[in-house]
Amino acid sequence: MAAENRLEYVTLNDWALLLDKAKYRSFAKGEELIHIGRQEPVVIFLAKGSARIVSGRRWPIATVAAGEILGDMAFMEGTQSSATVLAETPIEAYLISWSDLRHLFESYPHLGSRFYRSVAVSLSRRLRRQISE
Repeated sequence: MAAENRLEYVTLNDWALLLDKAKYRSFAKGEELIHIGRQEPVVIFLAKGSARIVSGRRWPIATVAAGEILGDMAFMEGTQSSATVLAETPIEAYLISWSDLRHLFESYPHLGSRFYRSVAVSLSRRLRRQISE
């Protein structure tokens, strides 16, 4: 994972556990990582590259880069994706299924606590950036 990890409370040992269950995937520039309205039961950790989050009308909402995650809102709510995510550059990523995440959190409650805290802070910062633009 990138050194500028946005999940600041997740430890190196936590990352080892997460990545052990994750599957590597690359995406070409312009390829869709997530599609609005679909339930894609994975969380995506961006290792390299950047992606653009767009609304249903293709309005840019945000740009994310290495060290950030995607699909976190759908995972937290257990719902469909609220936006489409398109690769701005070639991307290297790790995908972990919701069921694998839940199993890890049941087995390692402190990992779950640090993960959820990190996601909450990350979502808060994304919202603050959105509001200030």
